[in-house]
Amino acid sequence: MLELSASNIHLNALAQTKRQAIEMAAQALEQAGNVESGYLQGMLGREQQTSTFLGNGIAIPHGTLETRNMVKKTGVQVFQFPQGIEWGEGNIAHIVIGIAARSDEHLALLRQLTHVLGDEDTAAKLAALNDVEKFRAILMGESTEAFTIPPENIRLDVDTQSLLTLVAMNAGQLQASNAVLNSFVAEVVSNAALPLGKGLWVTDAVTGNVKNALAFSRAKTIFEHNGKAVKGVLTVAAVDDRINPTLARLLDENTQNVLLSGNSQEILSALLGDEVVVAAAAQATQASQAPQPVTGTVTGTFTIRNEHGLHARPSAVLVNEVKKFTSKITVQNLTRDSEPVSAKSLMKIVALGVTQGQRLRFIAEGEDAKQAIEALGKAIAEGLGENVSAVPPAEPDCIEVMGKQVHAPAVREDNSLPSNAIEAVFVINNEHGLHARPSAVLVNEVKKYNASVAVQNLDRDSQLVSAKSLMKIVALGVVKGSRLRFVASGEQAKEAIEGIRMAIESGLGEGKGE
Repeated sequence: MLELSASNIHLNALAQTKRQAIEMAAQALEQAGNVESGYLQGMLGREQQTSTFLGNGIAIPHGTLETRNMVKKTGVQVFQFPQGIEWGEGNIAHIVIGIAARSDEHLALLRQLTHVLGDEDTAAKLAALNDVEKFRAILMGESTEAFTIPPENIRLDVDTQSLLTLVAMNAGQLQASNAVLNSFVAEVVSNAALPLGKGLWVTDAVTGNVKNALAFSRAKTIFEHNGKAVKGVLTVAAVDDRINPTLARLLDENTQNVLLSGNSQEILSALLGDEVVVAAAAQATQASQAPQPVTGTVTGTFTIRNEHGLHARPSAVLVNEVKKFTSKITVQNLTRDSEPVSAKSLMKIVALGVTQGQRLRFIAEGEDAKQAIEALGKAIAEGLGENVSAVPPAEPDCIEVMGKQVHAPAVREDNSLPSNAIEAVFVINNEHGLHARPSAVLVNEVKKYNASVAVQNLDRDSQLVSAKSLMKIVALGVVKGSRLRFVASGEQAKEAIEGIRMAIESGLGEGKGE
C-alpha cells in the first residue's frame, strides 16, 4: 500500500494552466527521486492520448507506457489548487495527483486513492482544507479517533410507524455529528434496511463514511414493515475495524433486549461492551419477506484481456460505450469482491483497480439492457481501444437474461451469481451461535481467499450477503443448529469453501459445540 507523507502534499499551490500544474507535479516527482529527468514528456504525452481528469475536481497525470522505464520507484505528489485549473472540456481540477509507477502498480495506487476521492463531498473538502495532516489522513482513509457513541445519537419513543423515518433520523444525526457525508445519507435512505430480528433493523452505506459512528432510533410502539416487526433501527458508519466489536454485540441476546426496552444509558453501555440486564422485550411474529424483483435485467460476466488492465485510456473507452445506452448499468470486480458501482462513472471504474485476467460482472436494467451488455462484451473482447491477445480467457465470458428474482445492485446484495459458483451448506454447532468471537473468526477466514463469498441463513430465509462483512454476518442472527449456505466464485472459490468448512467444523475458535 502507498505510504504518503506530509512532504508529498502541497497545499495552496498556484498554477495558471494545466501544463504548469503537470510540470510542477513532474518536478516534485523528480526531486523526490521517483523518476528520471524527462518523465514530464511522458506525462504530457498521456494527456494528449486521454485526459486524466477523473471527475469531482480530481486529475491524475502520469506517464505513458513508453516512459515507465524512467520510473525509479513508485510514488505520488499531491497538489491542491484552491482556485482550480482548467483541465479541458470545461473540467476544473482542484486536486492534482502526479503518479509515478512501474508495471501495474499504478492501478493499486488509483484504487487506494479514488476509494476516498470518489466521494464528491470528500473531494470538495480536500480542495479547501489548509491542514496538511488532516488532508493526508482523509486522503489515506485513516482515523485516529476512539470509537464512542454520544448520548444524542440514541433516540427513544419516536412517534412514528415508518421504518424510513427511523432510518432518516439516524442518518441525519450522523451527518449532524460530522460522521457521514451527504452521499451516505442518500444511500441509506434509498436502500433497504436489513432485519436483525426481534423488531431490530440495521442500515449502513458504502459511500460517505467519515468516521466510525452509530445511531439508534426506537419507535414508541412496534409496527410492521412488509410483514416484519419494527421497533428500532441502528445505522452504522464504519471506516475501520475498531467498530467491529460493537457490531458483533448486536447479535447478543442481552444487547438486543437492552435495545428493545432499555433507557439511553443502558443502551450506550450495552453497545460499548458493559454488562446490562433489562427485561426482555416481546418478540413480534415475523412473516417471510420476499425480495422485490428487478425486471428487464441482463447480466454479463467478462474477463479483461488488456495487458495493463483498465488504466485511463481503456477505462474511458468503456465508460463512453456504457453511456450510449439508457439502461442503468453497474459493474463489479468479482476477483476483488468489490461492491457494484455505476459503470457510467470513470472515477468508479478506475477505483475498481482492474488488472489483466480479472473478471467483471455488469448488470443492466432497462429497455436496452440486452443490447448494452452485448456491446460491452464485444468492446471488452476487442480490447477497449488496445491490442489484446486472441487467446480466449480461462473462464468463458457469459451473458444471462435473468428469468428469476434478482436484488438490485443499489441494495449492494445481489442474488445473480456466476455460473461457475461453488455452493455448500454447513450447520453451526456453536452453543451460543455466531456471537462476537466466532463471527470474527469466520469473517477473517473468508478474507484469506481471493474469492467472492456470500452467505445466507436458510433457516431465516435471509438474502445472500457478503461473508466478508462482520455487520452482515451479525445481521443473519445465527443460532445453534442454523444452516448457512455459502456461495463462492473467483480464483480461490474452492479453497474458500474448504477453509470455511474446516473453520466451522472446528468450532470457529470455540471448539466443537462450545
